[in-house]
Amino acid sequence: MELRLAVPADALAVARVHVRAWQTGYRGLLPDAYLDGLRAEDRAARYTFGRSDGPRTTVGITGGAIVGFATISGSELSALHVDPGAWGRGVGRALLARAHADIAAAGFDEAQLWLLAGNTRAQQLYERNGWTAVGTQRAETVWGVRVDELAYRRRL
Repeated sequence: MELRLAVPADALAVARVHVRAWQTGYRGLLPDAYLDGLRAEDRAARYTFGRSDGPRTTVGITGGAIVGFATISGSELSALHVDPGAWGRGVGRALLARAHADIAAAGFDEAQLWLLAGNTRAQQLYERNGWTAVGTQRAETVWGVRVDELAYRRRL
């Protein structure tokens, strides 16, 4: 698998992964009507790949196709999504390892993330990779839907 920084031309492919991951991974955690209404084109318009300021997104590519991505902003892992067809193939672990390295290279000795409450698949991935729940919770509006999230941290 190839890992590289996302460029503006990747926006629609990343958005397709993002939407499919939400529609599959968050089924039962978010309303079905909401998940069914997500459109990759809407999400792609929000990305700012290729800018030197702001979040940094790394894509995972297999067979010439983007199958996952991780976005960091400062010391925060703000997104990690893998296309459901690539689940269990090490894409998430590879993207997570790159995110850890990139956050550490930026001078941070600890990383944090917010995890959708009830997302046990992601929770297991993070905990197997050294992340620990810190007991903090918040309610946020993400993509127009209210979600409950749990804070995780990891020493780098």
